[in-house]
Amino acid sequence: MQLLINTSSMTPIYEQIADQIKQLIKSGDLKENDPLPSVRALAKDYKISALTVKKAYDVLDDEGFIHTVHGKGSYVAAISLNVVLEEQQKVLEDELEEWISKAQRLGFSKTDLVTMFHLLMEEKYDKSK
Repeated sequence: MQLLINTSSMTPIYEQIADQIKQLIKSGDLKENDPLPSVRALAKDYKISALTVKKAYDVLDDEGFIHTVHGKGSYVAAISLNVVLEEQQKVLEDELEEWISKAQRLGFSKTDLVTMFHLLMEEKYDKSK
């Protein structure tokens, strides 16, 4: 399993790890019951704190992407399509919230935003036909 850790990123390292493992699971590169590297091994390989890796694994466990068996390790959990769709919806909602906040800072009204959204949607969907 190859991960890209950017120590100069504003995104915390544990989030980078969790996000990349989620993507590997969603893409099918990691399958149900595949073992993940141990916390210590991953920390050593990437020269990061074991606590950082543990936090990433805890996030993945809490979100249902992996399950941990104490003394045996962490494994990819059986995830349903609903979990994947919820995760994708959350990402999109976060991006929309950023977009709305930026538009508010720039002085756009709710009506302006709705109009802009509809125009962009029409343009995008007309191109795909």
